[in-house]
This record gives sequence, structure tokens and C-alpha cells, in this order.
Amino acid sequence: MSSEPSAAPQAATPAPQAATPAPQTGATPRRWQPLSAIERRVLGVLGEKAKTTPDAYPMSLAAICTGSNQKNNRSPLMQLEPDQVEEALDRLRAAGAVGLVEGYGRVQKYRHYLYEWLGVDKVELAVMTELLLRGDQTVGELRGRASRMEPIADLAGLQPLLESLRAKGLLVSLTPEGRGQVVTHALYLPREMESLRAKHQGEGRAAGGDALAEAAPVRRSPPADTRDAAGPSVAQSSSISAIESLRREVAQLRERVAALDRELSEMRDAHQRLGDELETLKDALGG
Repeated sequence: MSSEPSAAPQAATPAPQAATPAPQTGATPRRWQPLSAIERRVLGVLGEKAKTTPDAYPMSLAAICTGSNQKNNRSPLMQLEPDQVEEALDRLRAAGAVGLVEGYGRVQKYRHYLYEWLGVDKVELAVMTELLLRGDQTVGELRGRASRMEPIADLAGLQPLLESLRAKGLLVSLTPEGRGQVVTHALYLPREMESLRAKHQGEGRAAGGDALAEAAPVRRSPPADTRDAAGPSVAQSSSISAIESLRREVAQLRERVAALDRELSEMRDAHQRLGDELETLKDALGG
């Protein structure tokens, strides 16, 4: 996908000073801070559109509102009003994450300062943008979604990015490392983060209990007929084989669904780009 244009707008207001950050021992002081759900959505939209539709960036208030409320690649879905988005933009400007750009006639436009505000490079920003737009997700889902903005070949290519973001305090692991690991960003408000951790810890305990319940009958079940010791063994082997076959089929179906989901997302993105371009044209004509 296209990355942000390097050319500066005709005239831009300088980035406002960030709110006073918490003390940090590293050489570079931390500028980012926890944000509300609406602020995270608005910031994620600016980061996404700068990469996927650079011709429609910087963005008007109307375009940001539309991007915040779109149905694809958003979780949770929102239905924000323009005044809510504008208030969020004002707070983000005060925090130094967003700037107001001049030189577009009567229409005010906004841009993000995420590279400086988060202290990330362009591929790390793609990962953070997806986390801001969708929140907690598996590492595999994150790679597929972030790849539409910046190339990430596979999970092995994603791991160094995750380690870098974790070292910067921007990434949080919600489940243990391994297959299906769930991660998220660190920009939640404290109460939201506490609730999110509790949710995944609860799911982990539930999954462990289900596994024990499934395994218990296998350990406790006696032979159906002690006069034929070979009978239960054959039946058990057959059941195991059937289960493994079902698991393989489910895995294949999941891969097909994921591929279809990616294709649908690409189609929706293309539709959204057309909408953004139409919005830009309307803005340019003073509409």
C-alpha cells in the first residue's frame, strides 16, 4: 500500500506541545498517553488513511467521522457524531498527537503526528494503527491486517516489530506466547486495561477447564468388555483418528474463511477509498 506523502501541505500549524509525560528513565521522553475509545478510533483512522488513501489525506472532519463509523476493520463498531469527533480531535491536538492543517480553503483538515508521538517507524505504525482500530487480536490476525498498509511477509517478520513495540511500552501481551497469542496496545485507560486482562485470563481458565473435562473420560473409562481387551483399543484409536480428521477440516475451513475475509476487506477498502476520494473532491469544490 502507499505510504504517507512526503510533501508538506501548503501551510500547517506547528504540532502543539504534548501534555506533560510521566517521568521515564530512557534517553527519549515518552510523549504518548492513554486515550479514550473515541480518541483511539480517531487517531487510528488518521493513521490508516494516511497510508491507504494518501490522496485523501490530510482529512476533513466529515471524512474522519465517516472513517470512524465504517463497518469494516473496526472493533467495536461506532456511530459517532461530528461534534464527538471534533472534541476528540481537540483533545488529541492538545496532547500533541494531531495537528490542524491550513491551506485548504474553507475546509479544515487534520493530520497525525504519530511517528513522533509514539516514537515508531512506518511498519511499526501500521501495527499500532491496526491495534488502535481493532484492539486485542491474535498475532496472526494482526499480521494479516497490518500487511495491507506495510509489507509484513510472515509471523517471523512480525516478531521483531512486536518486540520493539513491547520494549517501547506500546504493546501488551494478554495471553502467553505461542500459537494464538493475543496482544493489544497500551493506550487504554487503566480501568479498560484491567478489564481486558481479566477477560483473557478468564478465557484462559475456561479453556483449561474444557480441556481437562474432555480428557477426563478418556482416562477414567474402563473397557466395555473385559473379555475382549482389543475391542476398546480399536474403538479408541478410531475415535482419535476421526477427531484428528475433523480438526484438520476445521483448520482448512478457518484458512478459507480468513482468505475470504481478507478479500472482502480489500474490496471494502477499495470502496472506502472511492468514498474518500469523492469526499475530497466535494471538499475541494467547497461542498
